[in-house]
Amino acid sequence: MPARLRTLVTVLCAAVLGALLPVSAAHAESRTVQGGRLDWGIKSSFQSYVTGPVAKGSYSLTGGAATVGGGAFRFHSATGAYDGDTGAFRAAFSGGVHFLGHRTGAGAHQLDLTISRPTVSISGSTGTLFVDVTSKAKGTGAVTTSRQVPFAALSVGGIDMKGGGGAVALSNLPATLTSQGAKSFAGYYTAGTALDPVSLSADVRAAARQQEPKPSSTATEADKSPEPKRTSDGATKEGAIEDGAVDWGVRRTFREYVTGDIADGKWALTAGAQDGGALFRFPGGEGTYEDGDLTAAFEGAVRFTGAHGLDLSLSAVRATVEGGKGTLYADVAGPGLKGEKVPLVTFTAAGLKPADGLVKITEAPAKLTVRGAEAFGGMYRAGTEMDPVSLAVALTADAELPALPDLGTAPTTSASPQPERTTGPETSADPVASATDGGDFPALPVSLAAGALLLVAAALVAVAVRRHRAQPAASPAGEG
Repeated sequence: MPARLRTLVTVLCAAVLGALLPVSAAHAESRTVQGGRLDWGIKSSFQSYVTGPVAKGSYSLTGGAATVGGGAFRFHSATGAYDGDTGAFRAAFSGGVHFLGHRTGAGAHQLDLTISRPTVSISGSTGTLFVDVTSKAKGTGAVTTSRQVPFAALSVGGIDMKGGGGAVALSNLPATLTSQGAKSFAGYYTAGTALDPVSLSADVRAAARQQEPKPSSTATEADKSPEPKRTSDGATKEGAIEDGAVDWGVRRTFREYVTGDIADGKWALTAGAQDGGALFRFPGGEGTYEDGDLTAAFEGAVRFTGAHGLDLSLSAVRATVEGGKGTLYADVAGPGLKGEKVPLVTFTAAGLKPADGLVKITEAPAKLTVRGAEAFGGMYRAGTEMDPVSLAVALTADAELPALPDLGTAPTTSASPQPERTTGPETSADPVASATDGGDFPALPVSLAAGALLLVAAALVAVAVRRHRAQPAASPAGEG
């Protein structure tokens, strides 16, 4: 082959490799998991045992966990990583469930178990569910806390985890208790026991690009401080709130009643209220805070409707804290009430102090007031425990409110474990519903990109060869 043709082929091959390397590198990068949900009932028979006539117990939700369907718990705000090339996936979820049963005379419980922060890890054909566990041993009563225990083995056979889409969705993964899980389960079950299946969906984002460093600021600390709010006459208003939000789910069993078979109802959020799964967020806080005392009003409304005359609306939510005692108010519309301001629940708020420009109350236990009991039509007695109250107000413009539980995008398709076929065509159980890499265009598979570029290279070489053959032959050196 003439030297010029060899050079041309070399340049074209280099161009092909240069074009392929960025594609391969993009696929090889681990992508970020941000937002999503995991639904898992732990073990339905254990739930029945705890709340049944033997243990006579109950369970409560922590960290924004919710109930969903016929007995599953929903954990939220997935964070982690996903590699579409290898299918490796790891996502941690927030929230927990606290089980209590077998109450003793001293007010303690023989059964005391908390399972929280489930994390799913999948690599190849192996899947594991990790959890944080705090449990009281059946015999000794010794309490142990363990972090990220490999609690259950997950069956992921037949699922192709490879892909490049914007979501991962998996349904009904069989879960089996491990030996470590059995030990941390306080001895209630042995290793190999079948647990409730696990379903999850998680949003996947493209790998973050390196950002240009921001120029250093020469502003003084005084320049960075937000301007104090002023009243209409120009006077400074001490302790003014820049922003705020109240998170409250009313009561878990009430929500379950509304959407259950009896009421067969629903709820609707308006005026800016947000749904966090197990709670409602009332944002847009305005008011004042000074020396541990707080007065704030919030935006948003929620309306519960259903059969048997169920129609209850809560709006214009307000919160006060004075002397370490908090009260949550709302305008209530329902049978016998037409938008009356009602003190619904009281909660503990002792030692309320700002930190980093933020004043927070996290899951403070709340009890129904006498007026609140009337607002619920006598469904609950005064003093009934309602869902805990979380509250946050920003005293400076740069203070960030706690994030609302992130349930991610509702899954449209999902993959379930499939039995392996011995004959016949292979089936696809691809957990990735989207073929995009987070941009506007589908990702071109490396094999297709290589083929296309090599065809272009071959065509250019062929053209060059034809041109070379059409030219007159050069005289040998030294011949006259």
